[in-house]
Amino acid sequence: MHNPTRKRFIPLLLLVAILFLNSCQEKVEPEISANAAVNNWIQDVMDQVYFWLDDMRKPISKESDPEDYFESLLFRPTDRFSAIFPDYQELINSLQGVSLEAGYEILLARESQANNNVIAFVSYTKKGSPAELAGLLRGDRIERINGERMTLDNYQSLLRKRSENHSVSAFRFNPENNSFQALQEINLSVVEIAEDPNFLDSIYVIDNEKIGYVVYHFFAPGTSQNPSGYNDKMDRIFENFKAEGINHLVLDFRYNGGGFVSSAINLGSLIAPNVTDRDVFSKRLFNSFLMGFEQFQNTESKFVPKSENLGPILKGNRVYVITSGRTASASELIINGLKPYMDVFLVGDITVGKNVGSIPLEDEDNKNNKYGILPIVFKDANKNGESEFSNGFIPNIQGRELINQGRLLPFGDTEELLLKLTLDHIRGISTPGARLEKWDREIVGSSFEKKVRFGQIIDSDENLKNQILNIRK
Repeated sequence: MHNPTRKRFIPLLLLVAILFLNSCQEKVEPEISANAAVNNWIQDVMDQVYFWLDDMRKPISKESDPEDYFESLLFRPTDRFSAIFPDYQELINSLQGVSLEAGYEILLARESQANNNVIAFVSYTKKGSPAELAGLLRGDRIERINGERMTLDNYQSLLRKRSENHSVSAFRFNPENNSFQALQEINLSVVEIAEDPNFLDSIYVIDNEKIGYVVYHFFAPGTSQNPSGYNDKMDRIFENFKAEGINHLVLDFRYNGGGFVSSAINLGSLIAPNVTDRDVFSKRLFNSFLMGFEQFQNTESKFVPKSENLGPILKGNRVYVITSGRTASASELIINGLKPYMDVFLVGDITVGKNVGSIPLEDEDNKNNKYGILPIVFKDANKNGESEFSNGFIPNIQGRELINQGRLLPFGDTEELLLKLTLDHIRGISTPGARLEKWDREIVGSSFEKKVRFGQIIDSDENLKNQILNIRK
């Protein structure tokens, strides 16, 4: 017997079957949280580029805050410098010296063993900044922020007030009565500042010696608006030194915590004698995964030929470098990279000891992920393969600001402690450590350690980044 209902039912079954089969063939991607998406990217990157890949820690939950997740992977305490930032573009700006601030840097010391007072000594102010316009000077002592006295118990929380509009109570040294005198309270606003790392350059003629002096605060080629501006300015400084016929060079890196490799190569190329683009500035070692690829084996950075190079005119084939416990990374890269080519004479304090570097990385596939990371990716060595300076470089002549001198004299003042020690050595005058003053102070930090660029060797070379991204694909 004919059943019309059955005829209609069969096509319906076929349609359902086809739809079922199609749905089985399609891959349905499960929705994941924003944190998990960021952390998946972090894990993917770290599994590929992290220098201590074989020692990377077991991660915490993928739903964790990305900063906590990133931290959970790191090989601490060996890895002192890998870092994550909530905004990649702000990270790049900070590395270029662009930040929101009042424009003054400080050294922090406990006043004496007899009390818990903390004093912030102004180390320098930035050109055109609110701090400079308000009249703050290197050497001024700040004792109060927003009217509150700094002590060991509260100074860290008070210093955080510097990131917003604030006031400071400062004292300035009066040489007439040999004491510090109070200034009127200074109100400071915060603005966006693009700091030029080329802080000061001078030429001294002392006892028939012609000495070029450069104060360089961090390594950056320029800003986004002028990508090579800072390197170009350094070239002009050395062009002038060469034209003036200096025979000694002093690099002041006391506050230089690092920066971009490209600027280190540029500066090194202005100093090392008779180098060409065939001479090795540094060699690089990657992790066990990347070293399995040919393009990451035997990688070298070469000097750049510079007409402004003054290496051949430096007496004794020597360069002087002023250092401190804040001299790190790219500054140490210069010291280490020049050592095979000349005598690098250090004056100051033991450097930080950072021989590893980073690449700034962002998630180019997920526009909602604003994070930027600076994982340690490589280890640098010089031409001779020497790279073991993780305990820092020990100075030939030791001197410490605020410990061996009661106050900070202006940069370039020939009586300023570290410059004087250097100039005395050039002149053949001995200044034994036993003769140096020693003040009853305890150094408790500075504003420099809070900088994004502090302790960084940054390689932003697009070719290197593209090589890594191509491997990931």
